[in-house]
Amino acid sequence: MDLGISEELKGVREKIRVFADEKVSPLEQEYMTEIGVGDRWSHTPRQEEILNGLKEEARKLGFWNFFLPESQGGVGVSNLEYSHLAEIMGGSRLASEAMNCSAPDTGNMEVLERYGSEEQKKQWLEPLLAGEIRSAFAMTEPGVASSDATNISTRAVLDGDEWVISGEKFYISGAGDVRCKIMIVMVVTEPDAPKHTRQSQILVPTDTEGVEIVRPMEVFGRDDAPHGHMHIKFHNVRVPESNIILGRGRGFEISQGRLGPGRIHHCMRSIGAAEKALDLMCTRALSREAFGKPLAELGGNYDVIADSRIEIEMCRLLTYKTAWLMDTIGNKAARDAISQIKVAVPNMALRVIDRAIQMHGAAGVSQDFPLAALWTSQRTLRLADGPDAVHRRVVARKELAKHT
Repeated sequence: MDLGISEELKGVREKIRVFADEKVSPLEQEYMTEIGVGDRWSHTPRQEEILNGLKEEARKLGFWNFFLPESQGGVGVSNLEYSHLAEIMGGSRLASEAMNCSAPDTGNMEVLERYGSEEQKKQWLEPLLAGEIRSAFAMTEPGVASSDATNISTRAVLDGDEWVISGEKFYISGAGDVRCKIMIVMVVTEPDAPKHTRQSQILVPTDTEGVEIVRPMEVFGRDDAPHGHMHIKFHNVRVPESNIILGRGRGFEISQGRLGPGRIHHCMRSIGAAEKALDLMCTRALSREAFGKPLAELGGNYDVIADSRIEIEMCRLLTYKTAWLMDTIGNKAARDAISQIKVAVPNMALRVIDRAIQMHGAAGVSQDFPLAALWTSQRTLRLADGPDAVHRRVVARKELAKHT
């Protein structure tokens, strides 16, 4: 089992690190401050200038669409290779978007590249790959436990050559962005079929008549503008029959193919976030004094720092192994390993970030440091793409099967 990368890709990784540290990070605070200028749900001229400038530079450097393996639109790296790169992006709030590797676009592009028709690829995949538009994935619903995809109740009924969609979704990430032009919507089209073949996924342009953005859902009291996590109602929304992806009753199948790589991406970015927190923790521990000593020498902080490094390394290796399994035996066979990292990594990152917050005192939860935003992001990740309990169930069932 070789979990390393080539010397060539090591060079690319180092260049990405330099790009993130020297080009992206210095602009992050200014970008975030601009959110409070004018309409929170539109980009200011300065925000557009920052993003477009970073994207242009990333393109010139070849740092574009890394996440998409073996694709004409992607660089062609494996899951393992991409995991080495995604970690660096996780330490920055803008680096992923600068390199066109942001969720939920990454998952949506993978779905379109893998399952979309040629017409769907031309209309939606091409502008997504070019970074010209953004997208959303609409699955979670307020009225059912959506961690079980078979509970989804939003209906799509074929009327002539059009799908008529009725239902309600919430926490639809990215749908608040004015650049979000397309949603992949999980719906029920085959209500009488076996439970895993009732669902389909249909493309719905955001400007379609009957799509109502009800409100932005808050995350720990924040609206996360201009990205947003929106509450959306579909009032008899009509889209062409050809907007269905792969075919009727294939929605659950598509989701399983979509979520495996997405979880790897999330976990490696989480490791990057933990590394960022540890770096800030150590800097603070050495630069501040209390009671006549550096903070590092007080209150068992050596143990705090050591435990953080140990836990990061354990999770990094488990994630690399999972990526390697996905590359060698496939996403389906690696399902329990994917579930392991989806539980282990965000929980580890939360512990490390919490320790960094403690090291910073009150400043740790302020707007002057990224730690509060990192913590809320990781806490939310314990719910996104399946809550901890669902993934623990997958792992436990696999383990118990060895004894039956």
